[in-house]
Formats: sequence, structure tokens, C-alpha cells
Amino acid sequence: MPKKSRVIPIKAVTDTRNQPRLRYDCSKCPAYCCSYSLIEVGKRDIARLARHFNLGYRKAEQQFTKYDAGTKVRVLRHQQDEHFSTVCRFLDTEKRRCTIYEARPTVCRAYPDTTHCGYYEFLKFERAQQGDPEFIATT
Repeated sequence: MPKKSRVIPIKAVTDTRNQPRLRYDCSKCPAYCCSYSLIEVGKRDIARLARHFNLGYRKAEQQFTKYDAGTKVRVLRHQQDEHFSTVCRFLDTEKRRCTIYEARPTVCRAYPDTTHCGYYEFLKFERAQQGDPEFIATT
């Protein structure tokens, strides 16, 4: 007699009243997190990029990532940037937004992992000190 499989329902979170309120706004940030020199990607991330661009895995790996010998991991390639020297190659440097948001790597999906973003707090402080709501601190 075959074993009966149980269906375990997964309840969707629809009540956000008890969810912690985020205390940052990525749309007001110049993309500090995209300026990390090493943005690590795994095999699932590369596969997601390959699907997003309708490429094979190897082609996506070659085109979008490079091997970092120091850390022995695959990382996203970078592009030149006027504010941070280099940034993730998928950052729109004019709009300061991710161009692959739906296909972004796991590390980007998880950032920040708290209700606060240190970069956003730094940015708000610097803009208040400079009296300029558009100021971008690059230090």
C-alpha cells in the first residue's frame, strides 16, 4: 500500500500590522550597497540571471561574473561609476536603481537584514549636516 502524502498548508502573511516598520527608503539612496567591491553570487544566482537574460548557465557565468582568487568565490562584475569608482554592473548609474531587481542575487535580496540600513542612516545624517537633500557622501 503506497504511503499517503500529507499536504501541509502554508499560510500567506496578509496581516502586516505586527510586522516591523522599515526605517529606510532605497529610492532615496545612491545605491551604497551596490558599491561593495565583492558582491558574491552562487550557482542559483547565476542560474536566475541566465533565465532572466535567456542565456545558458556558462554564458551567464562568463558574462556577468568573475572568479575572485582572494576569496575563492564568484562575484558580480563591476562598471565605472562617478560616485564610488566602480559599482555592480547591473546598477543603472543614472537612476541609481537595479536593472535586474526581479533576478537580483540572494545577497541583494537579503540586504539589509534589519529594519534599519546603516547606509541610509549615514546618508540622512550627512544630508542634514550639509543642508543638501541631494548630497552624496562618498567616504
